[in-house]
Parts: sequence; C-alpha cells; structure tokens
Amino acid sequence: MVIPMYNEAAVIPVLVTRLRPVLDALSVVYEVVAVDDGSRDDTVSMLSDHARDWPQLRVVRLRRNSGHQAALTAGLHRAAGRWVVSLDADLQDPPEIIAEMLRAAREDGVDVVYGVRGDRSTDTLFKRNTARAYYWLMRRLVGADLPAQAGDFRLLSRDVIEVLRRLPERAPVYRLLVPSLGFPSAEVRYVRARRAAGETKYPLRRMIALAWESMANFSAAPLRLATWLGMSSFLLCLALIVFGMVAYVAGATIPGWTSMFVAVLLLSGVQLVCLGLLGEYVGRIYAAVQDRPSFHIGSDSRDGNTSTGADPTGAESRFAPAVGARG
Repeated sequence: MVIPMYNEAAVIPVLVTRLRPVLDALSVVYEVVAVDDGSRDDTVSMLSDHARDWPQLRVVRLRRNSGHQAALTAGLHRAAGRWVVSLDADLQDPPEIIAEMLRAAREDGVDVVYGVRGDRSTDTLFKRNTARAYYWLMRRLVGADLPAQAGDFRLLSRDVIEVLRRLPERAPVYRLLVPSLGFPSAEVRYVRARRAAGETKYPLRRMIALAWESMANFSAAPLRLATWLGMSSFLLCLALIVFGMVAYVAGATIPGWTSMFVAVLLLSGVQLVCLGLLGEYVGRIYAAVQDRPSFHIGSDSRDGNTSTGADPTGAESRFAPAVGARG
C-alpha cells in the first residue's frame, strides 16, 4: 500500500481502523508505505505512534511539501510488493474493495486494476462537473484508453512499477501515465464516499494545476493551437488585404492608408505563421526530451518473456524485463 499524506492528522485514526483489518484479512504479506508530504500538523507523530503497534506500517517523510503526485512517486519507488495499491488518506475511496481489486488482477491476469467512481453523488455539484470536464478534455487529448472517473486509487503489478521507475518523468500524472503504457487492465466500480475527516487538500487552484500538468505532460495541443491560430489569422489577413486593395481602387481611402494597412496585415500574418511553425518544432523537442518509448512490447513468442518497453532507437535495454515472472 502507498498512501500520500499532507496534514491528515484528523483522518489517520479512522484510516488505520478501517485499513488494517482489510489488509490483515487478505492473508498475504503486506506493507503500508505512508508518505508524509511535508505536513505541518501531527501527521508524522501520529503515524509513528501507530507504527509501534502496527509493524507493517512504514513512514516515509519528504523534506518539504512536494505535491501529491511527487509523494505518490516516492512511495511507488520504495514499494517492494508483487502488487502495489495506491490510496488517498481521506477514505473517499473505500479500502474495503482492495480484496476485489487483487482478486480481479489474479483471476483476469491483468497488470492494472482501476478503481472507478461509479457514483459521485456525495461530491458537490461543482466537483462533479469539473471532474467530468477534466476527463472529457483528457480523453480528447490523450485518447479513449483513459478510464473515465478513475483517480489515483489503483492496483499495479510489479511489472508496471518497474516501468514507471525507469521512465524519465519529472512531474508524472499517473492517472494519464499508467493508461498510456498499455498494460492489460480491469476496473472495479464503487460509490465515492465523503471525506472521513479533515479538509480537502485539492482546492480549485490545485485542480487547475493538475489539469494543466496533465495537458502539458501528455499533449502538444497548446503549441499546435498557435499553428492553427496563425494559419487562420494569415488567411484573414489575406482577405483583408484584398479588401484594402478594393477600397484603394474605389477611391475610398486616404493617401498612405492602403500601404500601411497592407504592410501591417502582411507582417502580422507572417509572424503568426512563423510562431506556429516554431511551436511545432518546440513540440517535437519536448517529445524528444521526455524520452518515452515509442511502443511497449507485451510478449514475444520467440522467448516467451514479457518486455516492459522498447523504442526504435535501440534503447530497449533501458526497459529490460521486470524482475519476477507473472503468475
């Protein structure tokens, strides 16, 4: 288990009360990696107190508040389980369905099991509408493989974790990054509950920041917008140049107006087109800097091994088969 936390002292007693019986009932060896994201309340001290009575609880503390996704990354990189489940501390995503997620992964032979919020009636109208708009936009930009209403409550296999650890992402958004890897997946639906205690750590400004990070990390659409605006503006400028010439021929202009009008429009149109072309090349540089594999190999009949990824430039060795066979 990986649980990012920031100022969650109010919810920790409820979290431990609900989570520990669920994990104990699985009858498997487990570990809970609680990542404190630079909390300023009693989160760390309360976790340390519970760790004395709960030996499976491990507390990882970041030196400063680095953000939810960064804390989640720290936990995923330190988790050592065959299966890893990420869960928010607010208990809006019920830990009671972890057993169902693990069973789905084993029986269906998948590497990812998404917790999908089938019912969000407990959320505010604003929250539901903004979430719907976010997933609609992301599915248009990233692709239809993105599960709608799936947040950061998911189960990942060791193969997926090893790939995530090797990707050169500085600011990963896992709800988009994990589906983009193409691992076989399943879904478990549940009713989203109200926050068990405390206050939300995702106000409007953080939701906007998440939307921007998602769009900037997985799409060059903002750069291509400059291209389309530049081409549209250039065509409009050409039409206005024709209008200016017609007005000049008709004698409906004052001396010097036509030449100034045409010159300004022509230069503006050329500048906008050049800006769009610059955006196209910056987008390609951006994609190259990300250094993501161009494709991921699921299996090879020649050797029967599962490879976690490759690219056509010979960098396949960087994504060697993950440790441990699937079973």
